[in-house]
Amino acid sequence: MTMATAEARPAAHSEAADIAARATALDWDRIGADLDAYGCALTGPLLTPEECAAFAALYPSDAPFRSRIIMARHGFGRGEYKYFAAPLPETITALRSALYTPLATIAQRWNEAMGIDIRYPASHAEFLSRCHAAGQTKPTPLLLQYGPGDYNCLHQDLYGEYVFPLQVAFLLSQPGKDFTGGEFALTEQRPRMQSRVEVVPLTQGQGVIFPVHHRPVQGTRGTYRVNMRHGVSRLQSGRRHTLGIIFHDAR
Repeated sequence: MTMATAEARPAAHSEAADIAARATALDWDRIGADLDAYGCALTGPLLTPEECAAFAALYPSDAPFRSRIIMARHGFGRGEYKYFAAPLPETITALRSALYTPLATIAQRWNEAMGIDIRYPASHAEFLSRCHAAGQTKPTPLLLQYGPGDYNCLHQDLYGEYVFPLQVAFLLSQPGKDFTGGEFALTEQRPRMQSRVEVVPLTQGQGVIFPVHHRPVQGTRGTYRVNMRHGVSRLQSGRRHTLGIIFHDAR
């Protein structure tokens, strides 16, 4: 995949359009129902093995990225990740835009259920304009890399005033072949109750959609809000790469 070279722009444009079409064609009714019921939903194998390998192959280069974070230095866990720089690769821009539109419908419904008076524009470009006007101009899509013994502590990806409430993580590596361990996990902190844990078994090219911060849950006395955090368990062996799609930009 030659996403960063001028010579490959027509090919990258075609690939971006193909990825966007696949994202738009997902079963969004099923995804919405799963998010309501479980707090997460799987996309199925949205990215091909070749696309996964091409994204992961970008990691050793510094050119596509604006910063590199070593998790242990900040108490985030072990492992590292890099934030993509602007302009983003066309494939990531297309994926971000295509996923945003149906997710915005779910986000609107969730906010209404939780009594949150925030609504989202129809297009991702419009939403980014809001972020940029508020000083949130740094792209947030990222690549993560884990080796043996690495893990990601439970956290939330909040980067400023404007936050889009859903995000997506795509597994680029093949479980059982490229790595063992390293399961994606969500916790749900319920009021006056013990936390609930959801472990999500991902396959290569598959994405998991999950809340950035909180989600609505229907209880016996109406809808209440639960706080969500996500992380990755300890890698037993090999190397694991993940593509993270966050829809709001950062300060």
